[in-house]
Amino acid sequence: MPWTEITRPQYRRDGLRYASDLKDAEWVLIAPFMPAEHRLGRPRSVDLRSVVNAMFYIASTGCQWRQLPKEFPPYSTVQGYFYQWVREGRWNAINHALVMASREKAGREPSPTAGMIEASR
Repeated sequence: MPWTEITRPQYRRDGLRYASDLKDAEWVLIAPFMPAEHRLGRPRSVDLRSVVNAMFYIASTGCQWRQLPKEFPPYSTVQGYFYQWVREGRWNAINHALVMASREKAGREPSPTAGMIEASR
């Protein structure tokens, strides 16, 4: 996607610790999909936004779990949440909602009405 001088500012990541960190407006879209804190047991001590930022850092840099910078929660915590959310289908739900919102913003129907499969060898 070519950027123009008009669109460039909306993609800037200035002011963030890492380029993969979520902006406030991006977190507002994802936050409703985060699990509620359990009523019983020990209170949650980790910030879920930090967990998501750590997951995005790993995805964007390709670093190993154990190489996660110390500014993030412990890698075992991030890894535990990641695999739990994959099993629960939480990432699929987030992706689906974001795709629908993007399509609506572009003036299209929220769900695609047709698909295309390429079968070239």
